[in-house]
Amino acid sequence: MTLSAGTDSVRQSLASFRQEREADWKAFEALLARVEKRAPRALSEDELLSLPLLYRSALSSLSVARATLLDSALIAYLEALCLRGYFYLYGARRSLRTRIGDFFLHDWPAAIRDLWREVWTSVGLTVIGAIAGYWLVASDKRWYDAIIAPSLAGGRNPDSSAETLRSVLYGGGDHFLSGFAAYLFTHNTQVSILAFALGFAFAVPSVLIILMNGCMLGAIFKIYAAKDLGFELGGWLSIHGTTELFAIAIAGAAGMRIGTSIAFPGELTRMAAAARAGRVAATAMIGVTVMLLFAGLLEGIGRQTITSDLARYSIGGGMLALWISYFYLLRMVRHGDR
Repeated sequence: MTLSAGTDSVRQSLASFRQEREADWKAFEALLARVEKRAPRALSEDELLSLPLLYRSALSSLSVARATLLDSALIAYLEALCLRGYFYLYGARRSLRTRIGDFFLHDWPAAIRDLWREVWTSVGLTVIGAIAGYWLVASDKRWYDAIIAPSLAGGRNPDSSAETLRSVLYGGGDHFLSGFAAYLFTHNTQVSILAFALGFAFAVPSVLIILMNGCMLGAIFKIYAAKDLGFELGGWLSIHGTTELFAIAIAGAAGMRIGTSIAFPGELTRMAAAARAGRVAATAMIGVTVMLLFAGLLEGIGRQTITSDLARYSIGGGMLALWISYFYLLRMVRHGDR
């Protein structure tokens, strides 16, 4: 009898609690639904002013419900309602334009600065790979076929004449040139993706991919340098190459950051360290996509219209200076002005 009386008392208390406050909960829920689907202008001035009042009322109800253990379903409902209210009233709400602006003005450069050790390690690995590829082909030209894929070589090899190799650099309408350049862009895009995606394996695949890409670059330079066309090849590649190779270095750096974070998590768990590194690496990789698009535009326009070595080097050097300034130097100037 006592148990039945206690149960009835709880039910009456719960019913009374709902009756007194449920109207405010429903009103708050309805206002949130309207403003989430449309915008604040969907509400009148009085409704906008009532939002924080209804939010505090919902918080008060949640506090009472938790303290008295009225009903687990009611507590869950109020928690969800209060969470929605909190994110609307106090959460950061930014437009798409603002988010894009923040990415280019802050997020992307900040991610690259965070990765500076890995980026310059990746650049160093590219240089080491290029020197190795150059030396291997210089010591034995058979290494060229082992390093360069047939689709990239396109029949050009250490035995090709200077005239044949020169036609690749200055024959704007040459069919092979178009295919060769398109392959270079596709290849470098694949290298960027692989260098990033395989970084989770303790960064070893990323390091090997960057080294191999540099090795291919050195092997190609050797056959042109042997025909006194090394300077000319450098100009042809620099139009888009400074942007493209920098993008590959960043992709490799992003992969290395994830791999080294997993290998050496410090005080964090491996999953937590990988998640933290992944946020920086993912931001950098979105920027790599932008850089590769720029490189494609530069390569497509420059290959067809610019045949002056000086102009080619000027464009390539200018783009490299632009990226370095954007990622590193402009931040120093802003801090120096403060």
